[in-house]
Amino acid sequence: MEMPQPRADILAKKARVVDRLLAVLPEDAVIFEEHEVRAYECDALTAYRCPPLAAVLPSSTDEVSAVLKVCHEEGVPVVPRGSGTSLAGGALPTADSVILGVARLNEVLETDYDNRFIRVQTGRTNLSVSGAVEEGDFFYAPDPSSQLACAIAGNIAMNSGGAHCLKYGVTTNNLMGVTAVLMDGTVIEIGGAHLDAGGLDLLGVICGSEGQLAVVTEATLRILRKPEGARPVLMGYDSSEVAGQVVSDIIRAGILPVAIEFMDRPCIRATEDFAHAGYPDCEALLIVEVEGSDDEIAAQLGVILQIARKYDPVAIRESQSADESARIWLGRKSAFGAMGQINDYMCLDGTIPVDKLPHVLHRIGEMSAEYGLEVANVFHAGDGNMHPLILFNANQPGELEKCEALGADILRLCVEVGGCLTGEHGVGIEKRDLMGVQYAPDDLEAQMRVKDVFDPAWLLNPAKVFPLTVSAPRRAA
Repeated sequence: MEMPQPRADILAKKARVVDRLLAVLPEDAVIFEEHEVRAYECDALTAYRCPPLAAVLPSSTDEVSAVLKVCHEEGVPVVPRGSGTSLAGGALPTADSVILGVARLNEVLETDYDNRFIRVQTGRTNLSVSGAVEEGDFFYAPDPSSQLACAIAGNIAMNSGGAHCLKYGVTTNNLMGVTAVLMDGTVIEIGGAHLDAGGLDLLGVICGSEGQLAVVTEATLRILRKPEGARPVLMGYDSSEVAGQVVSDIIRAGILPVAIEFMDRPCIRATEDFAHAGYPDCEALLIVEVEGSDDEIAAQLGVILQIARKYDPVAIRESQSADESARIWLGRKSAFGAMGQINDYMCLDGTIPVDKLPHVLHRIGEMSAEYGLEVANVFHAGDGNMHPLILFNANQPGELEKCEALGADILRLCVEVGGCLTGEHGVGIEKRDLMGVQYAPDDLEAQMRVKDVFDPAWLLNPAKVFPLTVSAPRRAA
């Protein structure tokens, strides 16, 4: 995946840029030695690496503003970085860029249980937001698989979801307001602790913009009361296509579980070896969780199990205790780590209409055979957010390129059936050159005009999202 050539004039003035950054930040917040910046050379898309010019770790909105002013005046690109868990290369730097990490922006600024919101600095991890309100019997709904590590800043940049997004929505449905800093250092406030700010919905523009418009330093997030109760059921099938049909029928029946998760045989076996969750050895399994009062749970599970049994499951396990619930979820929560133990893999996240699941799973199986690369499927089935894991050998020449070609074909399939390129990982560099599959040239032009307004010099994360040939005139100007 191509990245722009670094500008020689920026590389030549590294010492001056570093000196100016040291003038506005504490010494330990500016990282510029060659052996130290290698820690920031990639994110979770580890196939591509490039050490940045420098990395900075500001601790406040004011410090972020000061850094951006310096970089704006020097014409230095800035790549915002949350926790570096992006699977799409969203935080991949170029050699002439400064990484702006938000890890030190990790404070809880305000908690209001009566009005059901929490205001945090965006370097705070996703899981720790729920931890901050747990004593009040509240929680923060979006729960990406990387929630132990991923930062709220990255969640906002990529509009992240998670297993429970079927009922509670993704980040944009739970984000109420932000404090953000434009590339020239201007601090802006958008939205806030109330329902629907007046004027243009700039909050909807910022959420999912992949760090291209502003650096979000503070976020006001909606918190919810914990449900009265919740219970998962695990169902195993001898066919991925049949499991996909079960998901489609559950949604068609008007039931809204809090989560419907899918895993196929390669992933089941890997997670069993890794986490020992006690999963059945079958072609595909579903984890369906419902919540509410005991009567609500019983009524919903009654309908779900009636649908499930029509398709001759090889196993059904309905949780009867908190310990059983934890074991049902154990393998799913461990899936990506488990797959990493056995193979190099690339994780995609195309999204499709739920009724297309059987067809798409069948076609992915055919494509896997055509390319000679195994594909493991684990994903949020309830909202059609696919996560095919393409297994390959990074040490074998040509394998990465073959993996990327298969991934591109799978994403084209997602668009072809009425879906889109990404559900929560973002475009980054991984899907950048496929944007023309989903969008016409006029669509891309409209999107780039929005960036023109927020970042006229195209210095914020400039090599991402838009195909390089399309964005080249703006980046050069």
